[in-house]
Amino acid sequence: MAANGDSAAGAPGRALPLWQEALVGIEVVLLHASPTYYGLGVPHGDGSGVVIIPGFLTSDIYTVELFAWLQRIGYQPYFSGIGLNADCPNLLIRYGLLETLDHARRETRRKVHLIGHSLGGLLARALAASRPRDVASVITLGAPFRGAVVHPGVQRLVDGVRQKILKSRGEAVLPACYTGECTCSFLGSLRRDLPQTIRETAIYSRTDGVVDWHFCCTGEEEKDFEVTGTHLGLAFNPEVYRIVAERLGQNGERRRRR
Repeated sequence: MAANGDSAAGAPGRALPLWQEALVGIEVVLLHASPTYYGLGVPHGDGSGVVIIPGFLTSDIYTVELFAWLQRIGYQPYFSGIGLNADCPNLLIRYGLLETLDHARRETRRKVHLIGHSLGGLLARALAASRPRDVASVITLGAPFRGAVVHPGVQRLVDGVRQKILKSRGEAVLPACYTGECTCSFLGSLRRDLPQTIRETAIYSRTDGVVDWHFCCTGEEEKDFEVTGTHLGLAFNPEVYRIVAERLGQNGERRRRR
C-alpha cells in the first residue's frame, strides 16, 4: 500500500472488481470443506517456524485459520505481534517483527519462514531483505511489492491511516511516511532483491478487487502462482493453503538433502 500512493488513484485502480470481495465468506466455507484444511493430500512440516504477517487494517486475529492449519500440518507458527497493521511499516518491523523473528529463530534453532498477506507481504519481504541469514523463505499473498495500484476506495483508507500516523507519531516518522517517496529503511529493504538463499513464492489472483495483480508477481514462472478468489480471501483460500504446504515442504526437503 505504501509503495506508490500516486499511481493508486489512477484508472487501473478504478477497474478493480472491489464488489467481488463480498464473496470472501464463500471461500471460508470452501476451505472448511477442503481435504487440504485437514492436512490430507499435502506435505507435512518438519517443525520449522513460520511467522504470519496480517494485511492492511487487519491484525493477527485475521490469520488464526492459517495459524491453526500450519500447526496441524507440522509447523511451528508464530503470530506477528504487530497489533493492527495500520502504522508506519518501519516501526512495525523495528518494534514488532524483528522481535518475533528472533524469538522464532531461538525456539526452532533454524531459519524461519515468513508468510505475509497484502501489506503484510511487503513487510515480510522487507524483513527478509534486512535479515537474510535468519529467513528461509518468503510467501506473499496478494502483496503488491512491485508497486501499489489499489482501488480508490481503499486508497482513501490508506490516506486516512497516513494522516493518523503523521499526527500520532510526529517526528518519529518521516514526512513522506506511508508513500512511495519515503526514504525510510523499510522501502530501502523492499526495493532490494532477495538473495538466492531465500525461496520466494508470490501467490496472486486475477480477480483481486483491492490491488492490481500485475504488481503481486515476481515475473519468474517458478515463483509465481495464480489462484482464483478474492483479495481478502487469500488468507482462507484452499488452493493457497495447498500451494503454501507444497512450497514449505520443498524448503524442508532441500534442508534435509543438505
